[in-house]
Amino acid sequence: MKIKILIIEDSTFIKRCIEIGKNGFGTAAPNPAVGSVVVVDGQIIGEGWTSAYGGAHAEVNAIASVKNKSLLAKSTLYVSLEPCCHHGKTPPCTDLIIKHKIQRVVIGCIDSNTKVSGKGVAALEAAGCKVKVGIEEELCKEHHRRFLTFQNKKRPYVILKWAETKNGFIAPKKKKNRTPVWISSSESRQLVHQWRSEEHAILVGGNTVLDDNPSLTTRMISGRNPIRIVVDQKGTLPKSLAVFSEDAKTHVLSNNDINFNNEIAKQICNKLYEMSILSVLIEGGQKTLQYFIDENLWDEMRVFKGPTEFTAGTKSPVFKDTPRHKVSIADDELCIYRNKK
Repeated sequence: MKIKILIIEDSTFIKRCIEIGKNGFGTAAPNPAVGSVVVVDGQIIGEGWTSAYGGAHAEVNAIASVKNKSLLAKSTLYVSLEPCCHHGKTPPCTDLIIKHKIQRVVIGCIDSNTKVSGKGVAALEAAGCKVKVGIEEELCKEHHRRFLTFQNKKRPYVILKWAETKNGFIAPKKKKNRTPVWISSSESRQLVHQWRSEEHAILVGGNTVLDDNPSLTTRMISGRNPIRIVVDQKGTLPKSLAVFSEDAKTHVLSNNDINFNNEIAKQICNKLYEMSILSVLIEGGQKTLQYFIDENLWDEMRVFKGPTEFTAGTKSPVFKDTPRHKVSIADDELCIYRNKK
């Protein structure tokens, strides 16, 4: 009788790294949201993802989760991003891998941080470890696009988000109260709160704060609050506004930080990079969103199109692009755009 041997490919375990790495979205920043699994004889015996910033990295958590440490010497460690080899908030992950005599490491993509970039692989190989690089590389780069954008372009990953009416308005001309006028459904708004929990920061202009008095926190789901960034030229917003609550950190960018006469989006990105902001969700209003569109400093646009119409008001931002894909959410249509540059 022939015995069938099930061979599980490396790509399967790298995909698992990506899946669990998503648990670190938002909390791991400005570190990348890495996932890692430890495998022996085709079976996962340990897995982990990057802890909240300052905590253990994915490889450390994966190794720590292995109950029988004697198995590590005959295991393969899979990781979505090259293990670090330098001292930061935590010791190098390569040292721990070498300490436990893990003989094989499979890496999704190389870390473009100059402190690592190939050096992690070299350290492991120098210790006699067999290293395989580039398994599901494009999927891993997509997963780590925030971190890679920050490292390669020296700016945060920029997501523009707004909701517009069927006839192209993002706000009515007049409203009775200093509160948002909802264009999208409650289901769409819940998704936006999920996005807030996944990004490092959220940014709006001073006029939006005055008009809507938003909290800019994560409320409709359980999740962390992003760092709040308010672009207020004069820097005179009343501290009684909801955006200055103790629920999250708030930074105001005023004319002390930015020259509002030229390349405003570029200057904002530079300031956020200096603050080590990995990604930012920009929720408007129209003027702030247009800065980033006009200067082509955006990576994604997420646009909700609601069924309602306004007779007059603030028109939606102007741009020319084709959605990467569309999704129906309740009565809304969500259009996702990616910058092709």
